[in-house]
Amino acid sequence: MYPIVLKRIGEYLERVYGEIDLSEFIAPRIRKRELFEFIVGVMLSQNTSDRNAIKAYENLKKILGDITPEKILSSNFDEIVEAIRVAGMYRQRASRIIELARLFSKPGFVEKIVNNITNSSVEEAREILLKLPGVGAKTADVILIMYFNKPTFPVDTHITRITKRLGYLERYDYESIRRFWMKILDPRDYLKVHLLLIAHGRKTCKPRNPECSRCVIREFCKYYLSGKPRR
Repeated sequence: MYPIVLKRIGEYLERVYGEIDLSEFIAPRIRKRELFEFIVGVMLSQNTSDRNAIKAYENLKKILGDITPEKILSSNFDEIVEAIRVAGMYRQRASRIIELARLFSKPGFVEKIVNNITNSSVEEAREILLKLPGVGAKTADVILIMYFNKPTFPVDTHITRITKRLGYLERYDYESIRRFWMKILDPRDYLKVHLLLIAHGRKTCKPRNPECSRCVIREFCKYYLSGKPRR
């Protein structure tokens, strides 16, 4: 059982980090773009930092002008690869982006998928997105919460690490962590806490040498309470 105070984790973290600078994250920066461009941007953030994803996105924008299915399909594969190289896994990403462009270029596809996602439950909408090339669980959840304003909770490496250190789950796979936070939090706070936890993971609860002495949630963190080395 988790301590009831975890429900207020957003308040604790907000005292330290205040209002999050959304320009540090690729998804909030481009959430008002067309769906195809937004998905491409989120795909570029997979398994890399937002800083690298933003660079890759801007490089792609520079060579294409507009990130549209038509521009992608009329571009040279190696040109796309070079543009997104900074994000890593560039050949695989380029292939997935091209696959996605082929789908989105089909007549009526965009209208159909937007309508289906908008009128589906969160879990049904997730299943629709997971069928798209290059879209995994985290990418689907980011698309749903950022673009469609649907209540879900994306889990990244920082959130996984923090959740493990808090220590209230038996399993720490993606879905278990996602459902843990969705159960604890008010749905209206999902996005805010998602971003605050990432900020906490970047600045305090780091992979190595976490700064537990200045952590505002240490009193209900099993990692801290266990007496493990901490600064």
